[in-house]
Amino acid sequence: MQKTATLNIRINPEVKNSAERVLSKLGVPMATAIDIYLKQIAYTGGIPFAITLPKAPDNISMDKMSPSEIRAKLDEGLADVVNGKVHSARDVFTQFREGRSNEAI
Repeated sequence: MQKTATLNIRINPEVKNSAERVLSKLGVPMATAIDIYLKQIAYTGGIPFAITLPKAPDNISMDKMSPSEIRAKLDEGLADVVNGKVHSARDVFTQFREGRSNEAI
């Protein structure tokens, strides 16, 4: 099928760059990935994957913790701050966006 339509969109540059890094590793051009996505919407009649809020693991989900477990987590976090076990949020988020979230800061 001939490709003659144009799609112009504005997106967050960090999201675009992250996606391009992944697609580059897969050897898939951005235009091809978007074409695949749009075809899947047409084939399935909707978004081709579940759109849900991420679920926190039970061991950190306040909805599944008792008040004493919540207090223990808060105390643990405070002890980390007092002992200097802290990281810049900027550094952590930068690593996450670059796909290096498993590395030590």
